[in-house]
Amino acid sequence: MADYLLAFDLGAESGRAILGKIDGQKKLKLEEVHRFDTGKIIIQKHYYWNLYRFYEEIIKALKKCTNDPDMIPESVGVDTWGVDFGLLGKDGSILRLPYCYRDPRTETSMPAFLERMDRWDIYEATGLGLHKYNSLYQLYAMVMANDPVLQIADKLLFMPDLINYLLTGETKSEFTFATTTQLFNPNLMKWDERLFRKLGIGMEIMQEVILPGEQIGEVNPVISRSIDVEGIKVMSVASHDTASAIVSVPAEGENWAYISSGIWSLMGVESKSAIIDQRSMMFNFSNEGGAQGTFRFLKNIMGLWLLQQCKASWEKTEGFIDYSEIVEMASKASPFAAMVDPDYPGFYNPLEMPVTIDTFCRQSGQIMPDNKGSVARTIFESLAMKYRMVADQLELVTGRNINVIHIIGGGAKNKLLSQFTANATGRKVITGPDEATAIGNILMQAIGLGKIENLNEARQVVRNSFQLEEFEPEDEGQWKTAYEKFKKIAKQN
Repeated sequence: MADYLLAFDLGAESGRAILGKIDGQKKLKLEEVHRFDTGKIIIQKHYYWNLYRFYEEIIKALKKCTNDPDMIPESVGVDTWGVDFGLLGKDGSILRLPYCYRDPRTETSMPAFLERMDRWDIYEATGLGLHKYNSLYQLYAMVMANDPVLQIADKLLFMPDLINYLLTGETKSEFTFATTTQLFNPNLMKWDERLFRKLGIGMEIMQEVILPGEQIGEVNPVISRSIDVEGIKVMSVASHDTASAIVSVPAEGENWAYISSGIWSLMGVESKSAIIDQRSMMFNFSNEGGAQGTFRFLKNIMGLWLLQQCKASWEKTEGFIDYSEIVEMASKASPFAAMVDPDYPGFYNPLEMPVTIDTFCRQSGQIMPDNKGSVARTIFESLAMKYRMVADQLELVTGRNINVIHIIGGGAKNKLLSQFTANATGRKVITGPDEATAIGNILMQAIGLGKIENLNEARQVVRNSFQLEEFEPEDEGQWKTAYEKFKKIAKQN
């Protein structure tokens, strides 16, 4: 083995297998070895994740690495999006494909659960913003439906846990993911008993929670024989993809915020403890676990999902359109033609996103943008305005001055959105790295294996290894005026 570490980074659109190695100069070199689609599948009006296909693609990636003696990884780590889970029977079989968090079955379960337990009591116990897709409300939807699978379940495993189980046979849950479920108490550092009593589900289905950097096991003998390599370690990383991404933020000091930009925009600050009070609940902030004893104090913002869904609609009639072409059209469109609140509930899973944007504009007394460039610019400007609003809320709740915003993830490649973010917030924006999640996954493996010491050194490795870009605010007066308009629109929503 040549000290390679392999990250399996599964997002809601695609999965990636990325090989990394830290050299003697503390620089990280990356190589993508495999990529595959992960999108949800529809079976009889419900949305699921095809877990078994993900497993097949992971085995393909392992084979690609082990076919070259110089690329055999010492360890692997898995991260995915949050909240979704599967259930195991007593014989260890997976009882059903995991539901996708966008499945409509949770439309009524969150309001129904709030009749059983007060909103503040839930927030105080978990420190997590109340969202209908949280694991808590997914489980309660199963309770309400008298789901027979829940009745025979022996163990609950979240998405990265399921993949680790398929790789090793071990059943563990990981801290950063557990804190996204609204089932875990970050003050007590354990699953919350009161929540499970209110659910009417026994806590024995839950697994031991381990920290990022621990070894889960080794790739099991059946897989090892198929790839002709034994002894590959499976490491616990920050298995919630945003938690892995935050590991790679190339920041210094404390006066910074991050935006992990992709289908969702996760915007927040790093904290040494959970921040749970009436004001943080009012703004619907979440306290999610981070690496090495940190917390991600953040808000979920509907991110580039709006553009992705517009693109899908446009392609039905016009064929493939490249994202770069859309961004170019947006750059030439008139500014502030219309604005939307990205977190409008209708944008969560519409049949046709452009139609829903049109509806929002008409209901808020605006004229719908009349071409693709204008629609895209509306989305970008609106996201930047939302970032301004959340940045101000973060300063208010934490008492910090936020001077710099780091944008990481796939959205960091969108220079137009990055400039708009600097303009709207009045703060310097630093972008990169764009493969933040896979980088954080690899760096957490490296910490666990003793190749680097801690989170500070991991971030120094990022600064050594990747080119970053800076954006300073422009046209601040024009953007301040537009922000006042946005606040009125957001208040209506």
